[in-house]
Amino acid sequence: MSEQCVLVLRLAAPLQSWGGPSRYNRRDTQPQPTKSGVLGLLAAAEGRPREAPLADLLGLSLGVRVDQPGTLLRDYHTVSDYRNLPLPSAKVDASGVQKKTSPAKYTHLTQRYYLQDAVFIVALRGPTRLLQGLEHAVRHPVYPLSLGRRSCPPTGPISFGLRPDAGLRDALAEVPWQASAHRRRQIRGPEVTLEATVEDPSGELLVEDVPDTFDLKTGTAFGQRAVHRLWITLPTDREATGETVLSPGAQAGHDPFSLLGW
Repeated sequence: MSEQCVLVLRLAAPLQSWGGPSRYNRRDTQPQPTKSGVLGLLAAAEGRPREAPLADLLGLSLGVRVDQPGTLLRDYHTVSDYRNLPLPSAKVDASGVQKKTSPAKYTHLTQRYYLQDAVFIVALRGPTRLLQGLEHAVRHPVYPLSLGRRSCPPTGPISFGLRPDAGLRDALAEVPWQASAHRRRQIRGPEVTLEATVEDPSGELLVEDVPDTFDLKTGTAFGQRAVHRLWITLPTDREATGETVLSPGAQAGHDPFSLLGW
């Protein structure tokens, strides 16, 4: 096998959440997997401690194809103590015990954002020996794998194997469309065009999602990387008929659900 290869992953789940610099009471999600999130998944698969160095993983180039963008979900929480006591703050005293909020706070509001029913193809390019080890780890993970948050386990196997001598774009273009049956029914033609991004030093977009560490004691600072945005056209495996296909139960001339893609 060559010195460089590409590891291909399929990331699909009822819920995913790919955060970045957002913190505290509002945790956003990016519209596609972040480098921080993907590297965290790989580190968990290998069983790396949170304080372990990430230099070898940071050297991997990342490509993402959006097979099914999903929809945005907001999870709104109110938190209070059933004994009507003030909530603890994030600060601790000299003995490590959490301090009470001052002034006293009895209700805590949080918002968490998720992607529902999204499907992504992720490609990572780097040294063959490193990616061989990561591919084995993804198939036999030390820690349970999750897609951005621990509450988001993946649906089905993640690894789609290794591609020797492949570039990121070529690897992303080789994998058949992975959308759900419901999404496939919405695309009526013989081809579908999918959004993708590939890591490229000359890319036109800057993304702030490169972690320096996963150590909880120090916290994570995020660096930037350049990416190139592109479009990949794949067959849908549906024959082109030239006919207008109506949604089930719709009457010709009036299809109110067509605006929703149903």
